[in-house]
Amino acid sequence: MPSRTKEQQPESALPKGIGKPATRALAAVGVSRLEEVTRFTEAELLALHGVGPKAVGVLKAALGAQGKSLAGDR
Repeated sequence: MPSRTKEQQPESALPKGIGKPATRALAAVGVSRLEEVTRFTEAELLALHGVGPKAVGVLKAALGAQGKSLAGDR
């Protein structure tokens, strides 16, 4: 089975650009889909070990592309 490219990635998946440490940190708090990130504020995400400003920026951009935002940005 061929691997998925960024264009073929499901819209609900976490963006690959956030990195593996951030992906693991989000998984540890029960987040596996982009929509689930909307329940967190930027400060809460940055407080997770492995999630830095780059990952938050990638998440915010991906959410913005879907017309969504982080909890504190509404």
